[in-house]
Amino acid sequence: MKKLVKVRDVTIGEGAPKICVPVVGETLEQLLEEIVSLKSLDLDVVEWRIDFFQDVESIEIVKSALFEIRQALGNTPLLFTFRSAKEGGEREVSSSYYFELNSEIVKSSLVEMVDIELFNDEEMIKELVEESHKHGVFVVISNHDFDKTPSKDEIVTRLRRAQELGGDLPKIAVMPRTAADVLVLLDATLMMSEQYADRPIITMSMAGNGVVSRLAGEVFGSALTFGAAKKASAPGQISVTELRRVLELIHKNL
Repeated sequence: MKKLVKVRDVTIGEGAPKICVPVVGETLEQLLEEIVSLKSLDLDVVEWRIDFFQDVESIEIVKSALFEIRQALGNTPLLFTFRSAKEGGEREVSSSYYFELNSEIVKSSLVEMVDIELFNDEEMIKELVEESHKHGVFVVISNHDFDKTPSKDEIVTRLRRAQELGGDLPKIAVMPRTAADVLVLLDATLMMSEQYADRPIITMSMAGNGVVSRLAGEVFGSALTFGAAKKASAPGQISVTELRRVLELIHKNL
């Protein structure tokens, strides 16, 4: 039996895929406005994409903003993510700062989940995973390829490595160049889910071609999907309302 990831009142890994919505404001004021607008949406998790935040390189300002964001979210689980430029994010920082920032946030007890990119120093990843788990924070270990869709075996290899490193939610997002690329991602998801995963996984094929992967996760084994409220944080994200409707339609027919 696979492990489940229970964050507040949300259980990832059972039933229909859960919906995560990113907030991408550059200032605290913008972020709080975004969060107010999310109150009317049927979502499960909010992701703070901290790489959009103008004061991201001040840990004290980030922590101060995080306190207000946590208060505004109420009981909604929060995923803290610095997406590096090399993986499609808004900016790049040094590896040492990346790990220091994430470590300080984990220790704050203000987030339920943190995202760590797979293509980093493995010993530093292991240390941060251990620190996260010590503070009751779940870890998404992620990889994003905005150029192409790797082979099925390579996708499975990356997901397995994320699992081996202690990620509670191994994640991969890839860019399709053809419809066949979407099938590669879905086939890899199914193989990982049925043969190797002992916990929930997150996979998606991006852009228009890949939208089906954001909708059909329950069929192939992906436990969480990303939807857009106002501004999408990645190509192919669709509105939360439409996403929930399709996820529930698929779930009822399985």
